[in-house]
Amino acid sequence: MRLPGTVAAILAGLLLMGGGTLRADRLMPQASAQETGPTVFAAASLKDALDEVNEAWGSEAGKRARISYAATSALAKQIAEGAPADIFLSADRDWMDFVQETGRIEPGSRADLLANRIVLIAPESSDTTADIEQGFPLAKMLGEARLAMANVAAVPAGKYGKAALQSLGVWESVEGRVAQAQNVRAALALVARGEAPLGIVYSTDARAESRVRIVGTFPDGSHPPIIYPVAQLADATGSSATEFYEFLRGKRAASIFRDHGFEVLPHE
Repeated sequence: MRLPGTVAAILAGLLLMGGGTLRADRLMPQASAQETGPTVFAAASLKDALDEVNEAWGSEAGKRARISYAATSALAKQIAEGAPADIFLSADRDWMDFVQETGRIEPGSRADLLANRIVLIAPESSDTTADIEQGFPLAKMLGEARLAMANVAAVPAGKYGKAALQSLGVWESVEGRVAQAQNVRAALALVARGEAPLGIVYSTDARAESRVRIVGTFPDGSHPPIIYPVAQLADATGSSATEFYEFLRGKRAASIFRDHGFEVLPHE
């Protein structure tokens, strides 16, 4: 078969450049030998802090983790159904228990990484005040409006919020007036946009959003401890999963998490 003149000329030139041998690496770029970063499933409330941790790790490792953020409940169910991931960062212990029961956690890798608090927030322009205590007048504060919360049946922030309101004796007064969002960041956005006058989110979420302010912090004893466990998954591939996991538990990551308002839990 005769080649068009232009193509024949190009091939001839390549043959000369290669010393008479047509080399594939002169026709196409070489594939990078560098390993890609791990796939991480992480609670939505970790986004700002974990993005910064990922950048810090990337500056050392020369690669970035691929991080998927969503409600912990949704991520845990995806992992249980076989979604490919290397590391799971949960916003509560219950959903990490759920994943562990499926056998998808690498034995010995589970650890409690961070702690948080939940707060009542209002739009930045609001002058609402409250002492969050037994029987505080949340329904009166809402008026005819709705309270923004993450899904109270499944999403950790919503579950913590409901538990706190039940403990303080005010859940029944607002139960029918809760605007439930798919994750805590969506609940935060409802208040930030002025679509809800009050919301319950993590203190770290409120800190990350300039359009809201904290009205009050829920007492620690009003809800279960807010713990973020981390674990490698049993079918993690490549050394980068272990490298990133260890970085998450190291001093540089700890400093970043603290800067974003998280409490870093001690580990062995």
